[in-house]
Amino acid sequence: MKLSHVYILKCTDDSYYTGVTSNLSQRLFQHQSGFYMDCYTYNRRPLELVYNCEFTDIQLAIDTEKQIKKWSRVKKEALINEAYDKLPNLAKKKF
Repeated sequence: MKLSHVYILKCTDDSYYTGVTSNLSQRLFQHQSGFYMDCYTYNRRPLELVYNCEFTDIQLAIDTEKQIKKWSRVKKEALINEAYDKLPNLAKKKF
């Protein structure tokens, strides 16, 4: 069974990068070494892995990555800090 990973990196400019991969150690090395010059993280190194979740279904991993990318910074930080009980309230819009 091949695992996929959804991960969040904290960049040196204090922003977050969310990605998905089937080889986490290789992908982290690529981010840290600047392997892809046009990648969001290239000019934001060094990076810190702050969240990682494993999936057995690649499509579910991709869908989760897309969902997290749409989240606010506060909601991402709740996920990173394992404050799962706060996630539903952070999804509500304020009118």
